[in-house]
Amino acid sequence: MKSKRKLLLAEDERMLAEILSDTLSDRGFEVSLAFDGEEALGRVRQWQPDVVVADVMMPRMDGFTLARRLRKEGCRAPILFLTARSTTEDVVKGFESGGNDYLRKPFAIDELIVRLEALLARFAPRTEQEERCYEIGGYRLDVPSSRLSFGEEVEELPSREAEVLLRLCRRMGEVVELTALLRELWGEDTFFNLRSLNVIVSRLRRRLARDPRVKILSIRGIGYRLMLSES
Repeated sequence: MKSKRKLLLAEDERMLAEILSDTLSDRGFEVSLAFDGEEALGRVRQWQPDVVVADVMMPRMDGFTLARRLRKEGCRAPILFLTARSTTEDVVKGFESGGNDYLRKPFAIDELIVRLEALLARFAPRTEQEERCYEIGGYRLDVPSSRLSFGEEVEELPSREAEVLLRLCRRMGEVVELTALLRELWGEDTFFNLRSLNVIVSRLRRRLARDPRVKILSIRGIGYRLMLSES
């Protein structure tokens, strides 16, 4: 029998929180509720959920501050924000604080479920075999050797280029946040490290140019997305 996924829901609108909790419980989640940011922080420390859903505007501690505290303490569970705002500035702030996705209120419960399933799949531990290689259109990335091949042509990528491409491959079609890349690979998200990342992405674009279907798109101020078009 498949075990339930542990979900921490931080939402100060109690009626909405109860409705979401009942529905998510029926959909295979074990739900724990918190009604403000401070309570949510304590629940995460104690319960160690698989995924966190947090309203942005909460008393005592807002969702962005909660996410920053959790990341600082080493929590790696994916975080999805619920927000009534969805301007570019808000989205960027959410990603910078350590969030992984956001959903604008009002929303359909089915959309929330789809987003949660996608996050859990993305952050699920990968087997050694799954991490050995990735197909990118006509290209093939061999992870252990850092080799990128296109037909008979094979080149060995510098370690930092290989690491960036690997993270883009793991989330093919999704936005990989700048802050997450910089902190994971450089340890901090400084301006100079951002310039280095931009140079690496430019080099990867040139290496992948033989297949016009393969694109690395820039999402201004947010991150990069590796895409494979149909033609």
